[in-house]
Amino acid sequence: MTARRLEGGRLVLATHNKGKLREIAELVRPFGVEAVSAGDLGLPEPDETGDSFEANAVLKARFAAEASGYPALADDSGLVVPALAGAPGIFSARWAGAGKDFRIAMEKVEARLLGNPDRRAYFVAALSVAWPDGHAEQFRGEVHGTLVWPPRGDKGFGYDPMFLPEGRDETFGEMEPDRKHAISHRAVAFRKLVTTCLA
Repeated sequence: MTARRLEGGRLVLATHNKGKLREIAELVRPFGVEAVSAGDLGLPEPDETGDSFEANAVLKARFAAEASGYPALADDSGLVVPALAGAPGIFSARWAGAGKDFRIAMEKVEARLLGNPDRRAYFVAALSVAWPDGHAEQFRGEVHGTLVWPPRGDKGFGYDPMFLPEGRDETFGEMEPDRKHAISHRAVAFRKLVTTCLA
């Protein structure tokens, strides 16, 4: 089955997370797509009831597309730590609590890893583009690395200051946005989306 293409125009970014919004808006800008956030349109956030990154991304994208009448792009992403049986995984944002304080979330990860030599981790980004008629396309990206402590850098967002990508000497929290965007999990997924829906 042929993938559906985005033909420019307005695209609703189904997120209220300012960090994600900034990254995704920068990624779509070169394709003549006008990105507007679900928050700017006054759309609520649906409950993330899926059991995977992909399921949550599709759920959010379809909700925003149906509510707005425009194609919508949603991202569900998080940190996966094998030594913690995959946690925090799809609950990555929830580990930050109601105040979305990722310092708390990073401290939880570090406390649970205490004494464990296995500090491997990877970020996952699942992107879904949905149309008002319910059709959806999905794309997944991953970036692997290790966790450092204490956190380093004040750039990026979420768990970025404790994530050191493979082959790099800077955490995502220390990288300038253009360097991070070149290798991030979101960028990997986005390149697949571009090839399928925009290029």
